[in-house]
Amino acid sequence: MLYLLTEFSDGGDVFNLFRYITFRAGGAFFTALLFGFLFGPPIIRLLKRRQANGQPIRRDGPESHLRSKAGTPTMGGVIILGALIISTLCWARWDNPYVWMTLFATVAFGLIGFADDYLKVTRGDSRGVSFWWKMALGTVVAVVAAGWAAHHHPEALANQLALPVFKDTLINLGVLFIPFAVLVIVGSANAVNLTDGLDGLAIMPAMIAAGALGVIAYAVGRVDFTEYLDVHYVPGTGELLIFTAGLIGGGLGFLWYNAPPAAVFMGDTGSLALGGALGAIAVATKHELVFAIIGGLFVVEAMSVIIQTVHFKLTRRRVFLMAPIHHHFEKKGWAEPQIVIRFWIFALILALIGLATLKVR
Repeated sequence: MLYLLTEFSDGGDVFNLFRYITFRAGGAFFTALLFGFLFGPPIIRLLKRRQANGQPIRRDGPESHLRSKAGTPTMGGVIILGALIISTLCWARWDNPYVWMTLFATVAFGLIGFADDYLKVTRGDSRGVSFWWKMALGTVVAVVAAGWAAHHHPEALANQLALPVFKDTLINLGVLFIPFAVLVIVGSANAVNLTDGLDGLAIMPAMIAAGALGVIAYAVGRVDFTEYLDVHYVPGTGELLIFTAGLIGGGLGFLWYNAPPAAVFMGDTGSLALGGALGAIAVATKHELVFAIIGGLFVVEAMSVIIQTVHFKLTRRRVFLMAPIHHHFEKKGWAEPQIVIRFWIFALILALIGLATLKVR
C-alpha cells in the first residue's frame, strides 16, 4: 500500500525510496517486529485468560513436558500472523499475484491450525481436528495456491520443474505439476508442524528458511541477477522478499516470548501457517527442490516420523526412542536448549548450502 506514495515522487525525493523492494522489505521487517513487541504481551494475556489450563500436553510424549510445559497457552501463532499480514499489506505491492497467493496459503493454513488448537483447548485433549480432515483441507488450499502460481508463471516455465545446479534444465511435469506442488506445500506445512515440539525449535529454522527463500525470490525476480546466476527468471517474485522480511520480523517478535521457558506456544495456528507459506514461496519461485535442502531440518523431522511409523507397523520395533527426532535426543538425555540450538545450527548450514546452488552451475 505504501508503494502508492511513489505517485508523489519526482524521482529525487524521499517518496522515491518506496520504489525499491529492499527499502520496503526493511520497512516490513521493522513493522512486523514492532507489532510483535507491542501486541505480543496483550495477546498472551488474553490467551492465558481464555485457556485456563493452557495447551493440553501429550500423555505419550516426554515425561518432563507434563511438568515443564503444563499451563502454557497456545495459539501464539496469531502474533506471527498478525505481524506478517499487516507488514505485507503495508509494504508490498497489491497488484502482485505471488504476494496474494502466498498470503492466501498462509492465512488458510493458519485457520486450519487455529481450528485444531481451538478444539484441543476447549476439549482439554491433545487431539484436535482429525489428521485426515487437516490433510483434506490443506490439500484444497494447496491446490488453489499451486494453480494460482502456475497460472502466473511465464509460459516457458509453466508446469516445469527446475533442477538446481544444472543450468537451463527443466523437466516438464505437465498435469503432474499441480499434484507435485500440492505435495510441496502440504508437506512443508506438516513438516514444520511436526518440528514444533520444543521452545523455539520451529520458529528460528522457519525464519532461516524464509530468509534464504527471500534472497532467492529477489534474485529470480530480477532479470539482471538471473542472467548472471544462470537461473530461471520469474518476474514479480521479488516482492516476496517483503513477505519473508515480515515473517522474519514477526518471528523474532514471537521468539522473544517463545524462548525457553516459553510464555506461549505458536500451536498449529503458527506452525501450519509458516510451513504453508514456505512451501508456497518455493512453488512460486520454481525452487521446490532447493527448498528441500533449505528446509532440510523439517524434512528430517517428517521423515523420522514416517520411518518410525512404517518400521513399527512392519516389525513392532522402533528405530528412534521417540519421534519426531527431537524427542529422540530428549530421551537420550540432551537438554532442551542444547537440542534447540544445535538444530538451529543445522538449519543454518542447510540454508547456506541451498543458497550456494544459485551460483554452483
